[in-house]
Amino acid sequence: MASVVSTRRDALDVAAVRRDFPILRQRVHGRPLIYLDNAATTQKPRVMLEALQRYYSEENANVHRGVHSLSGRATDAYDAARETIRRFLNAADSREIVFVRGTTEGINLVAQTYGRARIGAGDEIVLSEMEHHSNIVPWQILCEEKGARLRVVPMTDAGELRLDEYESLLNECTRMVAVAHVSNVLGTVNPVAEIARLAVARGIPVLVDGAQAVAHMPVDVQALGCDFYAFSGHKVLGPTGIGVLYGRRALLEAMPVYQGGGGQIASVTFDRTTYAALPYKYEAGTPNIAGVIGLAAALDYVTAVGLDRIAAYERDLSTYAASALSGVPGLRLTGTARERAAVLSFVLGDVHPHDIGTILDREGVAIRAGHHCCQPLMRRLGVPATARASLALYNTREEVDALVAALERVREVFE
Repeated sequence: MASVVSTRRDALDVAAVRRDFPILRQRVHGRPLIYLDNAATTQKPRVMLEALQRYYSEENANVHRGVHSLSGRATDAYDAARETIRRFLNAADSREIVFVRGTTEGINLVAQTYGRARIGAGDEIVLSEMEHHSNIVPWQILCEEKGARLRVVPMTDAGELRLDEYESLLNECTRMVAVAHVSNVLGTVNPVAEIARLAVARGIPVLVDGAQAVAHMPVDVQALGCDFYAFSGHKVLGPTGIGVLYGRRALLEAMPVYQGGGGQIASVTFDRTTYAALPYKYEAGTPNIAGVIGLAAALDYVTAVGLDRIAAYERDLSTYAASALSGVPGLRLTGTARERAAVLSFVLGDVHPHDIGTILDREGVAIRAGHHCCQPLMRRLGVPATARASLALYNTREEVDALVAALERVREVFE
């Protein structure tokens, strides 16, 4: 699996990790690539790329529909992947793992099935002030259709949710709580287990947007106590176009279907349709077979490296990066929560973040600049946009130093 080795049980050998990622060897504008845009998408290890190649070159066939050998092999690999993902999240049952295109579709699935069936006029949905648009817009659409309304948990200036305010928002009208596990702008790790505990005690289901968490820390959906958990494969070293929705079996069983088509049915007549058992009732059409197999390979890689080891390494690297960036004159970090993942957003004087990103690219440094699909959060921060450096297991202190040096170049240009 992974070529990762360590001299100590808890130490990550980042040099070995980097050898597993072919794209990191390239040069950009004549300089070594320094990829610090991992919150947007992560790079891919060779074992994941090989899994895709092997499927398309040796096993390519549709699943669950053929009696020939290729279909059997593809089906075996596909079904094994679902079990891999169940173990990765510590779900109780592989039937609680639904394949979707990504976090966005997972959230939309819940909004358009559970939400449409259970939420009506006067009901309330609780979100947080730091949500990505993907965890705002689906609920807005539902509220407009049903006459419900959104309630928003505020945050402190440090970027931490006000749990006292959150608890006061929970009432007899609350029908859903939907929050990010980790903010894609601030890096804040939200106390989702406590958020879930307070809601579930009142009979309120909780959905967690896990897009920014799964590549950086262990996730145990049973320990978190959430009812739904969604994430995207491409943010955890896997392919684009594949994601996962975990849902508690009892809720998934009771929810209506999301889309209609082949693969999700038990029987069809022109009078009525009977739907397949979980999880297939939510998986209409030919699935992203290669994406599922590639995602399982990526999760196997992450598991082999060790999520505890990754989390410790990234925590140390993030602390180093925050200190280094704070030394850049005129630079201000946004988000200083006590519990943070390796996401560092910042502004640099009056320089527009897009200009920062463009100049850094000429230095071989890839970051993200913009509102990061979090316009309500930008308004709370009082800025139109930020620059964002987001770290992963293959980044190094030397790359952080190169980022700081490139930011000095930005300062020179705009002095």
